[in-house]
Amino acid sequence: MWNMMCDVMPTISEDSISQRSSQLSGEDANFEQLMVSMLDERDKLVESLRETQERLGDSELRLKEVEKERDSLHRQIAANLPQVSDLNANAWLLM
Repeated sequence: MWNMMCDVMPTISEDSISQRSSQLSGEDANFEQLMVSMLDERDKLVESLRETQERLGDSELRLKEVEKERDSLHRQIAANLPQVSDLNANAWLLM
């Protein structure tokens, strides 16, 4: 009876089990390395986004300052140049 069981049951090779285990371990290591790389890349992108948003905020503030300066210069020019209607009236007087 014992001989029949040995003939029917296939033998389990320990080498194939350890190969499968090492193959899975290698795949797990590759997956882990991929995840670490992705997280590192995400961190770099988040930092870059933060810096870009900060620069955008600075640029928007500078734009508002320049617009105020432009408006002030326009008011100064308008106050210091003779009006067009005054020039036309003076031209009629000269005729």
